Amino acid sequence: MRTRATLTGIFASVSVLVIGWQFGAAAINTATSAGHGTSTTGTSTGAAPAATPTAGASTGTTTAAAGPKDGSYTGTSENTPFGNVQVKVVVAGGKITDVVALQLTDSGGRSVQISNYAAPILRSEVIKGQSAKVSNVSGATYTTDGYLSSVQSALDQAGF
Repeated sequence: MRTRATLTGIFASVSVLVIGWQFGAAAINTATSAGHGTSTTGTSTGAAPAATPTAGASTGTTTAAAGPKDGSYTGTSENTPFGNVQVKVVVAGGKITDVVALQLTDSGGRSVQISNYAAPILRSEVIKGQSAKVSNVSGATYTTDGYLSSVQSALDQAGF
């Protein structure tokens, strides 16, 4: 009788673990697919300025000739629950060529670890997508939100 109860408990535990594992794998696949979709959205958003010259052409050619201005633009310092986040965006040839984190969250050791993990990923995605509309970094929501808000502020200054 005891053996039967023990085996039933073991099988129930294994079943719960397997089901959890399958749901976790499905969630990762969904997040990965959503990440690619967001990047595509970011790219299509990057294509939106191509529509702007058309609208500018109807009002005048000055707007069509104006685009993102080359230079370095410092975004606003965004306050998060774990500290401030601020970036500088470098634009050359009408494209985002670099994003430099001037300040990242610094409240506690774990926050610093998360920011140091997320910053290179966000930098890469912003440069690749040529936009602040990129996927969040999982586990770094506050850093991502502050980083992307600061990037958007700098892009607005640049005329993106």
